[in-house]
Amino acid sequence: MAISRYVVWNNKGGVGKSTITFHIASRYAEAHPDKQVLVIDLCPQANSSMMLLGGGTSGENHVLGLCTEAVPRTVVGYMSSVISRGAGALLPNPHDFLVDVDAVNPAMPPNLVLLCGDGNLEPMAPAVSQAANAPPLTPAIQPWKWVHLIFRELIDSYAKELGDQDLTVFVDTNPSFSIYTELAISAGDRLIVPVNADDSSRVATNALFILLHGQVPPHPIYGSWTYAAKAHSFGMVIPQIHVIVGNRLTQYGGPAGAFSALSDATADALFHAYRAHPSYFTRRGAIATNVEQFRQMYAVALRDFNTAGVVSAHLGRPLTQLPGGHYPVHGQQIQVNADRVTECLRAVNNLVGMI
Repeated sequence: MAISRYVVWNNKGGVGKSTITFHIASRYAEAHPDKQVLVIDLCPQANSSMMLLGGGTSGENHVLGLCTEAVPRTVVGYMSSVISRGAGALLPNPHDFLVDVDAVNPAMPPNLVLLCGDGNLEPMAPAVSQAANAPPLTPAIQPWKWVHLIFRELIDSYAKELGDQDLTVFVDTNPSFSIYTELAISAGDRLIVPVNADDSSRVATNALFILLHGQVPPHPIYGSWTYAAKAHSFGMVIPQIHVIVGNRLTQYGGPAGAFSALSDATADALFHAYRAHPSYFTRRGAIATNVEQFRQMYAVALRDFNTAGVVSAHLGRPLTQLPGGHYPVHGQQIQVNADRVTECLRAVNNLVGMI
């Protein structure tokens, strides 16, 4: 039994994290029916949960129903249960909180389960931070580490129940580096980093490394209080960048310009970090010696994600079940060309092939 843990994160909004989570989780589950796939939605908007549970109003209503149960079957319900029991207590049964996605949305593969997102992540954040920053009562129990590993422990607990079956986990996130995003990062081993073809992604990329690994030299006042410093002090895993997803690229030059549309400035920033700190990235069979090699080894372009991919996600339907035609999206009939679906599916397959 093997566990693969991926976090879809960039500290920049609007780069398509939730849509990408929907596509890679559903397609990966389709392509690997022998594996179990778990999605943990740690974004307060819960968009990936809505897409997986049927998309549109139907998906939204399903999420609302899970959030309003007596004990919510959501990330908030699970966190609340763990924190209320206290450090060292037995973990809740993961099956009390996980949803078999195909039981709600028959278009989804049967080996896909979800820990649903919840808008109450935002108001709950101060209570989670308070629990994490409580003084340790014994040397064996460190509240900050215990709280930050809540979802990592959930994954381990669920994996034990699968026996010899492999588990692949995708964690959707919020761009802000809030306490629940810190918990999401702490749950993963590898990062899937979506970027747009603009220089603001370059700025976000630089900030990403500071948030995960700290500033050099550390800030003289708050440097020891950062997530990077505390995670390092507890010997916690900091996930490595595994793949960079260039999203929404057709407007910047189509297929011939797809990789260059990753923005030369963003590619340069990432390659500079790769050369200076190779441990920040997962290893490949060879070492990239220039930017173009780096792009080929670590970057995947998602073309035409503004049409076929977005319609697919809005309907909660995998691309493999989206023939060409007109589809209702937010009160409008959107035409989807079958050739564009094929191109989008090919791009998603390329991304899934790197996982």
